[in-house]
Amino acid sequence: MMLKSLFPRPRILSLSLSFIFVSPIFSALPPTGIKPVSSDGHSLNLDFEDGTLRDWKAEGKAFEKQPIKGDTVAKRRGDMKSDHAGEYWIGTYEIADDDPTGTLSSVPFKVTHPFASFLIGGGSTEQNRVELVRADTQQILFKISGLDSENLRPVVVDLQAHLGKEIFVRVIDHQIGGWGHINFDDFKFYAARPAFANAVTLAELAKQAEVPPADVVKYAGLSPEEAARAIALPPGFSAKLFAGEPDVKQPIAFAIDDRGRLWVAEAYTYPRRAPEGQGKDRILIFEDTDGDGRFNKRTVFMEGLNLISGMEVGFGGVWVGTAPHLMFIPDKNSDDKPDGPPEVLLDGWDFRADTHETLNTFTWGPDGWLYGCHGVFCPSNVGKPGAPANERQWVDAAVWRFHPTKRVFEVFAEGASNQWGVDFDEHGQCFIEACVIPHLWHMIQGGRYQRQGGEHYCISLEEIQRNQRSRNPNSRKPVYPFFYDDIKTIGDHVHWAGSKGPHAANARSDSAGGGHAHAGLMVYLGDSWPAEYRGKLFMNNIHGQRVNMDIPERRGSGYVGKHGADFANFNDTWSQTMNLLYDQNGSVYVIDWYDKNQCHHNNVEGHDRSNGRIFKIVYGDTKWAPVDLQKRRDDELVQLQLHKNDWYVRHARRVLQERGPNPKVHEALRKILSENPDVTRKLRALWTLHVTGGLTEKIALSQLNHASEYVRAWAIQLLMEDRNPSADMLKELARLAKGDASPFVRLYVAAALQRTPVNQRVEVLEGLLARGEDAQDHNLPLMYWYATEPVVAQDTKLAVALMTKSKIPLVRQFITRRIASSDKVASAGQ
Repeated sequence: MMLKSLFPRPRILSLSLSFIFVSPIFSALPPTGIKPVSSDGHSLNLDFEDGTLRDWKAEGKAFEKQPIKGDTVAKRRGDMKSDHAGEYWIGTYEIADDDPTGTLSSVPFKVTHPFASFLIGGGSTEQNRVELVRADTQQILFKISGLDSENLRPVVVDLQAHLGKEIFVRVIDHQIGGWGHINFDDFKFYAARPAFANAVTLAELAKQAEVPPADVVKYAGLSPEEAARAIALPPGFSAKLFAGEPDVKQPIAFAIDDRGRLWVAEAYTYPRRAPEGQGKDRILIFEDTDGDGRFNKRTVFMEGLNLISGMEVGFGGVWVGTAPHLMFIPDKNSDDKPDGPPEVLLDGWDFRADTHETLNTFTWGPDGWLYGCHGVFCPSNVGKPGAPANERQWVDAAVWRFHPTKRVFEVFAEGASNQWGVDFDEHGQCFIEACVIPHLWHMIQGGRYQRQGGEHYCISLEEIQRNQRSRNPNSRKPVYPFFYDDIKTIGDHVHWAGSKGPHAANARSDSAGGGHAHAGLMVYLGDSWPAEYRGKLFMNNIHGQRVNMDIPERRGSGYVGKHGADFANFNDTWSQTMNLLYDQNGSVYVIDWYDKNQCHHNNVEGHDRSNGRIFKIVYGDTKWAPVDLQKRRDDELVQLQLHKNDWYVRHARRVLQERGPNPKVHEALRKILSENPDVTRKLRALWTLHVTGGLTEKIALSQLNHASEYVRAWAIQLLMEDRNPSADMLKELARLAKGDASPFVRLYVAAALQRTPVNQRVEVLEGLLARGEDAQDHNLPLMYWYATEPVVAQDTKLAVALMTKSKIPLVRQFITRRIASSDKVASAGQ
C-alpha cells in the first residue's frame, strides 16, 4: 500500500489567510508527514487508514458508514476524482448524497511540530468546512471550505504559535442540496513548511475571504394571495393569482393549448422514481372562462404518472417526459380524457442520478420538431423501446429534439449544465439558460458548449459509427477526445456575486441578479407588453426569488447577452418559479414550485408537497379574449402567420402541420414569402411551408440568394434536415462558404457540414477556412473545426492541404494536433 503522504491532492479554499502558506517552489515528491499521537502515545487515526472512525466522534447522519474506501468519485462522474491518500477518506456525499448533515470531531492532540497539512474538497459554502480548534479555549484557529470540487487538495497551516497546546479537528457538513457535502483526509504534522504541487493558491485564498453580504428578503412562507401581492413589478404591470394550493401543488411543467388553457404537470414523485405502478404525478387542465385572471374550471386529465418532468400539447395528445420514458398520451377527440394508455416513444432517459436534470421544458421549434433540455449529470442512452445499444444516442448536457410524425430523435447541440429552459426568438434562434456555470447560451445545431462536467461526446449515430476506433471500449458514453475546445457563454455577466464560486453566492447575490440557479426561459414575443420588452430573454432565478431579464444583441455570427434590469422580484425566499409562457393576450403565466428547500436533494421527505402557485402577469388593462384555433379555417391560420403575437403564429403553424399538405395553404404561404417586406414574416412563411410539406428543394435553394441573412441561413438548415444534400445543395454551400458576406450564414454552413458525408465536405471547407475575418468570431473557428476534424481523421494528406490554406489559426493548430493524435493511435494499433 502506498504511503498516504505521497499523493495528497484536494481542492481547497481558506477563510484564514494568516495561517496558510503556499510555496511557489514544487518538490519532486510531496514531503512525508508525521502522524499526531494521543496522550497515551498511540498514533491517531487522522488518515482513516484502519477503515474506521476510531479517534473521532460523529454527530448527525452525514458521517454514517464512513470512511469511504477507494475512489468512488471517478465511478460516478468523469470530470473529477477523489484524489485521496491511501485507501480511506471522508466524503459525505458518497453514502447518502447531499441530504444528511452532521459534525465529525477528532480527539484532542498536542501540536508537536510547527506545520500541518490535510486534504479538503467538497462544497464552498461556510456550512461545509474544516476547523482546527484549541481544546482549552475552544478558539477556532483556522477554518476552510472546499471549492465545489470533489478533488481533494492539500492545505498547509502554520501552527508555530500553538506548539505544545492541544487542538482538535472538526469536520462540518451542515448544508443540504447542491454541493452540500465535505471531503477530508490525511491530517499530518511537518517539521518544516511542506510544499505541494497542487496546493491552494494565494488567489484562491483571497477569493475565499471575499464574502458578499447576506441578502435581505422580506418574506418567507406566504399564502398564495399574499404571495401575489408581494411581487414587485415595473410600473404598469400587475400580478394575479391564477391558481394556488390546494388546487395546484408541485407544478414542474406546463403548456398552453390552442384554446388558451393551461396544462400543468404536478410532480409528487420527485426526486425518486416510484416502483412501477405507484407513481403519484398527474396532469391538470386549468381554464379561465370569464377572463377575470383566475381559473374557474379544473380538470384532472391523467393520474398515476411517475417522475414527470416535461410536457407539451399537440398532434392530438400530450407529450410527456417521465424518465426513463418520453411518452405520448393520445386525446384525438379533445374530450380531455386519454384515449388509451401512454405510448412510449423513447426510453433510456436516466432517473437514477440528478433527477432535477432529466428531460425537461418541452417546446415546439419553428421547424416543427419538439425541443427539450437535458442536464449534465443524468447519463442517458436514448432510443426506441427495445433498441439495441448501437441504435441509441447518448445524452447528457444537451438540447435535443424529436420529430412528431417522422419519430426521429436527435441531439441538436451538446454542452452546458443542468439547463431547464429553452425558447426561440423571432428569427428562430435557440436560447437556453443554465445553472452553476454561466447562465446564457445561444445554441447552434451541432455546437459543442462549455460543460459543467464530463466529456464531450458524439451527437449522432453517424458520428458514433465513424469514430469507433477512438472510443473507449469500456465506456457506454461515446466520448470523443478530438473536439479540443468548446463554445463559451454569450453572457457578458453572471447573476451571482463574489468570487468564491456560484454555490457560495447563494443568498448573497441580490446585487448581481439573485444567484446561479435558473429555471425556465421565455423570449417575450407577445403583443400587450410595452415594445421595450419584445425579444428580451426572461428566466427565473431560484435563489434570487425573481425573474431576470437579459438583452440579446447581435455580434459577429451570434449574440452577446447584456444584463438587463430584473423584471420581477417575488420577495419571498420560498418562491421557486419553474417556467413562464405568454398567452393569446400577450400576458404571461408563471408556475411556482414553492418550497422552503431551494436545492435538489434525493430525500423524498425533504420536499414540501403541499404548495404550488400559478401567477398571471398583465400589463395595464389588457383585455382577455377567448380563442380556439382548432376551429379556424386553413386560410385563417395562414393569415395568423402575420400576427404580432407569436402565440398565434406558433399555434397556427402547428395546427397547419397537424392537418398536413394543402396546395392552397402552400400558395398563400409562398405569396407571403415572396411579397411580404418583413423578414420575420418571410421566416414564418418559410417555416410553415416546411412543416406542411410545401417547401420543395427548388424553393429552398432559391432562398439561398435572398437579401436577408436569416432567410438564407434557415434555408440551409431546412435543406439539411434529412442529412442528404443534393449535388445542387453542395454547390450552393461551397458558393456561400466562399462568397457570402454574412458570418451568420457561414455559421449555418458550418453546422450543415456536420450533417454532410465527410467525403463531400472538402470544397465547402476550403471556402470557410479561407475566411480570415472569422478568426476571432465567438463561434466560427470552433464550428469550422467541428466540421473539419472528421476530414483530418480520414485523410492526413488532405488535412495538410487544408492546414496550408487555412487562414483560421485555431483550425491550423487543431489540425496539427489531430494529425499527431492520429499517428499515436496508429502506432498503438500496430
